[in-house]
Amino acid sequence: MSFLDLALIALAVLGIAVAVAAAMAPRATRRPALPATRPTDDDGWTRAAGAEFANLSESARCEMVFAVGALDDERAQQLLEHALGDPSEAVALAAAHTLVGGGRAAVVEAFLRAHPGEHAERIAQTLDLLGSRKD
Repeated sequence: MSFLDLALIALAVLGIAVAVAAAMAPRATRRPALPATRPTDDDGWTRAAGAEFANLSESARCEMVFAVGALDDERAQQLLEHALGDPSEAVALAAAHTLVGGGRAAVVEAFLRAHPGEHAERIAQTLDLLGSRKD
């Protein structure tokens, strides 16, 4: 065998190894792309934000609640009210605390009355401990 034959064999083995490694490499999951522009009607934006909100992890939803809480517009308030119904107690509590801190305690109280149960009681008790609720 000549040097050229050995070089071609080595090159072929290297190519096969690279192809196998590429085939076995983990693939990144693709998230659906968000629309480039936000719809102009509030209802459509709220529904789209609610759907995206539901796909986030619990900690990301909490971060989103506090970030949205800094905004002072109706759409942000609607998202916070939507977050009151989150199955995660941490997210619902973050939304309740943010709403109460923004002067919307009546919205939180109405939500807690409309959704009685252990979940609402724990949120109310935690708000009381934080000194957020005014009796």
